[in-house]
Amino acid sequence: MRGRLNPYHRRPLVAAIRRNPHGGINPNPPPSMNSLAIAASSRPAYSNSTTNMAVKTVKVSIKGTVQGVFYRDWTVQNARELGLKGWVRNRWDGSVEALFSGEPDSVEEMERRCRRGPLSAMVTALNVYPADNEDPGRSFERRPTV
Repeated sequence: MRGRLNPYHRRPLVAAIRRNPHGGINPNPPPSMNSLAIAASSRPAYSNSTTNMAVKTVKVSIKGTVQGVFYRDWTVQNARELGLKGWVRNRWDGSVEALFSGEPDSVEEMERRCRRGPLSAMVTALNVYPADNEDPGRSFERRPTV
């Protein structure tokens, strides 16, 4: 959390939430927080947002000068930026393989980005296959070479 540091506690100051001395949140928050408290109390305690949205999962094979040019690290950074789940790995044949899963627009944007790749890469081919039965995991990760 960024903000001014409290010189006595070396922690960021948070003005919007007032805590009582016993560790709980003040039952009388500032007026601007009342609407947030009402909105939060009207929602169920747990909701899985991924069940309500469409999820697209694809496996991508990228060929060209894509190893030794930080293509995997670039892919991890871009996929996390777009909120995707999945993985990326090098293959022994010199290509890079990736699994992207998330909102269809984000997956398609990642496909577009992979066609260009990082500045030092030269992509000659990008093949996209549907992969609805593959588990993307909980986040986006870099996997070892296969």
